[in-house]
Amino acid sequence: MECLEIVPATADRFDDITRMLNPNGREVACWCMHWRQAPHANPAERESHLRALTAQDPSPGLLAYLTASGSAEVVGWLGLAPRSRASSLQRSRVLPRRDPAEWDTAWAVMCFVVRAGYRRRGIARAMLRAAVDYAREHGGTVIEGFPVDAGGRRVDVSRAFVGTTSLFESAGFDIVEPTAASSAHLPRWVARLDLT
Repeated sequence: MECLEIVPATADRFDDITRMLNPNGREVACWCMHWRQAPHANPAERESHLRALTAQDPSPGLLAYLTASGSAEVVGWLGLAPRSRASSLQRSRVLPRRDPAEWDTAWAVMCFVVRAGYRRRGIARAMLRAAVDYAREHGGTVIEGFPVDAGGRRVDVSRAFVGTTSLFESAGFDIVEPTAASSAHLPRWVARLDLT
């Protein structure tokens, strides 16, 4: 019997974070830092920046582990943070910026990664629901995502890293407004859930 466990991505789990975000050991990888670093930050510093964030509370993300036959395997990552820790999101020209007074309590879901072989099993949905709980436990009053509207079609994983509107709706989010952003020529929307 399989069991899914979702936990904060803490410093002691950095090897598993690496397995999710840079499994091929590329010299320059995203490391889920797009919204967390200034636009002209050195890409070679992404890993060390994320490592430093994993030593802080709240964690910069969640990890999903699937346990079968007594062995746990990391299968998913979800990046999230309060807007106060997402400097590029604060200055975005294509996503809503929101009132700076809300940045400490307004959380953003940044990205999803589910390993090949484990997709289409509800792992992203479970991580999103866990993200809602995690944001609420850390004083969040609202949580938002910026998913693509796939129009019912399947979307390539590299284009749907922000999630889909149907995924967010399945976790209780409202799709509230279009953005000026797109992914693979698909429109991205604001998905919002009030946590109060």
